[in-house]
Amino acid sequence: MTTRALFPTLIRESSLAEAPDFARLNDELERACLELAQEDGAGRAWSRDSAYPGYTSYASLDDLPVRDPAFGGLKRLLDREVAIFARELSLDLGRKPRLDSLWVNVLDPRGGHSGHIHPHSVISGTYYVSTPEGASALKFEDPRLPLMMARPTLTEQAPQDRRPFVYVQPRAGTVLLWESWLRHEVPANAAKRKRISISFNYR
Repeated sequence: MTTRALFPTLIRESSLAEAPDFARLNDELERACLELAQEDGAGRAWSRDSAYPGYTSYASLDDLPVRDPAFGGLKRLLDREVAIFARELSLDLGRKPRLDSLWVNVLDPRGGHSGHIHPHSVISGTYYVSTPEGASALKFEDPRLPLMMARPTLTEQAPQDRRPFVYVQPRAGTVLLWESWLRHEVPANAAKRKRISISFNYR
């Protein structure tokens, strides 16, 4: 008798904390993110009008890797991580994935981000700049969830790969990667300080 695990959903978790000059790069990224949160009037307005609890450059800036060397340094590291993940996924792309968009998220205490996917891209992810105590995890949803109409609840001992939701708690320096169709959300930020991250899409 054989029981097979079919159709796995892969999520890559790595850390840039061992990269050369990590502390300097992360400090520069935190500075740059907080400066944008103060100076990017269009992003602040979009965040306010969209009820985003904090600041995001998602709809206002599309040139961060050339605007600030810190983001350019992060891009070079992410290019390598995403290329590795694409190979792990056995994707036949013909060339390395290309960064399509990269944006800053400065999430206020008690703020969250409802469930969503990232259309028109192949691999998405987030780099975590600052995760104070109590900062939100990233919550992933089993893509089969709408089909589980009569599935019983799981035992408390059920392994992670069988649960309908999985929470991944990042630290500063963590990079999380997933295929862009995978639904995910950020629960309410229970930290007393801002949670700072940089999200991105690759085509």
